[in-house]
Amino acid sequence: MARIEIESFLNHLAVNCYVSSSTQNQALHAILFLYNQVLEKPIFEQINSIRAKERRRIPIVLSINEVKLILDNLKGIPKLIVQILYGSGLRLNECLTLRVNQLDFERHRINIIEGKGGKDRITLLPKSLVNPLKIHIEKVRKLHQEDRKKGLGKAFLPHALHKKYKNAEYNFSWQFVFPSSTIFKDKKTGNHGRWHIHEKTINNAIYNAKKRVGILKKVSSHTFRHSFATHMLEAGYDIRKIQMLLGHSNIKTTMIYTHIVDMYSNLLESPLDLNCT
Repeated sequence: MARIEIESFLNHLAVNCYVSSSTQNQALHAILFLYNQVLEKPIFEQINSIRAKERRRIPIVLSINEVKLILDNLKGIPKLIVQILYGSGLRLNECLTLRVNQLDFERHRINIIEGKGGKDRITLLPKSLVNPLKIHIEKVRKLHQEDRKKGLGKAFLPHALHKKYKNAEYNFSWQFVFPSSTIFKDKKTGNHGRWHIHEKTINNAIYNAKKRVGILKKVSSHTFRHSFATHMLEAGYDIRKIQMLLGHSNIKTTMIYTHIVDMYSNLLESPLDLNCT
């Protein structure tokens, strides 16, 4: 099997299975990897198949009141995390992987290191979260000190920094802001320490909160990032600044939120409301 069979399979995915363009691309790259790396039979011919249609979906955005309702029905660490998602526009993984040294309380900034696409950026640290975060970090510090007494407390440093900076893994500044409740063993280094809270913990908390308040929209952790961008635009902030806060490479990605704002601010009157009520 070679080019003809691969094209036939990709056509089948697009025409019969109605997959998205990203799913079809993933299948193509997986097949090419199989031929190039596993079978060691590279395909040099160009693959020409029917392209699956790219689906452009409008993000789901919560109203300010809906955000407040969900936050009021969260508590503890999940509430603090969701407040950061909405107040800073972070992706969930960016929030969970935050280290203590990434929080700048003096300048009210969060330094995102290697976000999506490996890019660094700076975003907002809401002033209202400074004291709650400081209180939370003191609890994390005490937990870290207790771990140290047990011979644990090593942070999992990125890019083998544990080899470059000796004993840096014991430094509190490298600890996760939201550490897990259990001890984890790193198979590569053999170190015992705490990883960050699992994404499911937060997503489950969000789902239960929105269910309690009766919101029928599909709400995930990413919905709060969409809401952050939309509400910032509605407040009159410059789209270029919002682009930098979100970490978008292309302004076109951020522009989708302007369409949402336009849709809500320039709604036409329905003929049913005008003529039949």
